[in-house]
Amino acid sequence: MSLAQIRNLRATARRTEAAAPLGPDSLTWRYFGDHRMALLGPRAAVLQNMLPSLGQGVEEHSVWFAETLARLQRSIPPIFDTVYGADGDAAGHRVRDFHKPIKGKLPDGSPYSALNPDTYYWAHACFVEHLLTATDTFVRRLSAEEKEQLVSESVTWFERYGVSARDIPRTYAEFADYFDRMLDERLVAHRTAAYGVGYATKGWPRPGRVHPALWWLVRRPIDAVSSFLTIGGLPPRAREILGLPWDERRERRYRRFARACRALDPLYVRLPARLRLHPIPLRAFEREGRAA
Repeated sequence: MSLAQIRNLRATARRTEAAAPLGPDSLTWRYFGDHRMALLGPRAAVLQNMLPSLGQGVEEHSVWFAETLARLQRSIPPIFDTVYGADGDAAGHRVRDFHKPIKGKLPDGSPYSALNPDTYYWAHACFVEHLLTATDTFVRRLSAEEKEQLVSESVTWFERYGVSARDIPRTYAEFADYFDRMLDERLVAHRTAAYGVGYATKGWPRPGRVHPALWWLVRRPIDAVSSFLTIGGLPPRAREILGLPWDERRERRYRRFARACRALDPLYVRLPARLRLHPIPLRAFEREGRAA
């Protein structure tokens, strides 16, 4: 074995040791399946699609424009299985293998692939950042130690996909710096991202099964709430790139809403677990013989 191979093995061992385990005692298990994650709106999906290589892959290889909500609903269970499944590695490999055919060329002619480690990690990082932000905003303020733990657990989570994890962030400081740099230097208003937040400024079209008179009554409050959560749930830099309207008045309302949600946490946690958690994490806790 060469000296370089020995160094690589040692580096791999150090990375594995630094990754915190996933399971019923992890913060990721505790919060990722919590329904309050939805209060951040489609933040993760929108930010993912703002990376040109990822947005292009979604545009060319998915039903994003024809069945946006259906695509989101199909994407969530495999991710949950990777985190909460009895065999997270197998679930993660299935997610990875599903992305193998997703490749092509960007408008400038350069190639892209969903399995490029940089592209794949950005998709993962958006879920991790969503978890961190939603928990800290709507559930309870996270301590510095808890943020470190969540990022460390996210390393274990990412390693389950079987994609190179050699250069990914492994501390909260590294992760925050990486995310800020992506926002400042790499993200664009890709049309898949712009389409994904189009309802925030234009309103929702009437669902086919809803009577026009009923839709006339509920359309305004639905549009107002969805716009508030969607635009408010994005980082300021992402709003700027996408040209989404926001101001100090809306920001103050958003902060009051967030404080009210955090204040209600002691009551929320008393609800039955089936009302608080997605069914996949709920079954995972039951499988482990633990209360959710």
